[in-house]
Amino acid sequence: MASYIGRRKFLATLGGAAAWPLAASAQQPEQMRRVGVLQALDANDPVAKSSFAAFTHGLQESGWTEGRNLRIDQRWAAGNTGRLLADAVELVRLRPDVILAGGSPGLTAAQRASRIIPIVFINVADPVGQGFIPSLARPGGNATGFTNFEFAMGGKWLGVLKDIAPRAAQVALIVNPDNPNASIFLRSVETVAASFGVQTLATPVRNKPEIESALSTLAGGPVGGLIVLPDALVIVHRQLIIGLAARYRLPAVYPFRDFVVDGGLVSYGNKVAENYRQAAGYVDRILRGANPADLPVQAPTKFELVVNLKTAKALGLDVPLHIQQLADEVIE
Repeated sequence: MASYIGRRKFLATLGGAAAWPLAASAQQPEQMRRVGVLQALDANDPVAKSSFAAFTHGLQESGWTEGRNLRIDQRWAAGNTGRLLADAVELVRLRPDVILAGGSPGLTAAQRASRIIPIVFINVADPVGQGFIPSLARPGGNATGFTNFEFAMGGKWLGVLKDIAPRAAQVALIVNPDNPNASIFLRSVETVAASFGVQTLATPVRNKPEIESALSTLAGGPVGGLIVLPDALVIVHRQLIIGLAARYRLPAVYPFRDFVVDGGLVSYGNKVAENYRQAAGYVDRILRGANPADLPVQAPTKFELVVNLKTAKALGLDVPLHIQQLADEVIE
């Protein structure tokens, strides 16, 4: 009897020992995947923070949590697009599973650094025309993503400006000539300018001193309004641009909501944070085995018109009722 009991204890002990490796195996941490983030914005800017938060939230909804099964390596150029290539090379050396690239400068740098690592891009106006991909439906290669622009937006910007400032006969187009999208943005406005009875003046700016000089020069001329074209540079320096437009009493249309929240007159454009949230979905699919060559590039579907009535009043402008009714948001 004693021998039988001893044998049972031995088997029980052996069974527990045999089960231990299985339990330990089940508790092993998930495989850590790696995502590189390459952006031209300033990481401390509220626009960058809210956009990145939308991206990480989108990843969490798909089951990816930083520190548990995901590592995110970030590089933010703070408006200095000249450093993006060096940042991209650094990221590639870390061997990420996928890179999130912001804007045409970011995508250019990422593709120069690697034609193998999958890239999900955002805020690229014309990826086919710029030679990044051969087709929107089947991008091929290692890059796919989301555009932030359609050609009709030029007419929207000019139309809103003329509705609010109908006497504007000459409109300055604030543009960063180093942005590969610059010619597309300019053409979208210039081709419809005559139908609105205005002349356009392309005004290139590459840095803070050029922004200050350009707006000071415009203030002394016949310019009746501004259209600030999309670029990381103008986002980084939006407080400066908004302040100078107010000082020189220049009605201005901006590409993103944050400009109006910070005191600008009016904006029309797609939702920046929404692009980042959608990009998280593509990053998730690639991490789970999808080939970027087979993921179609998606065009923006959500646009928003935002108006600041307080700024309009300070400029002595009346915002027409139909504009207020069309606006997605009116700041008073």
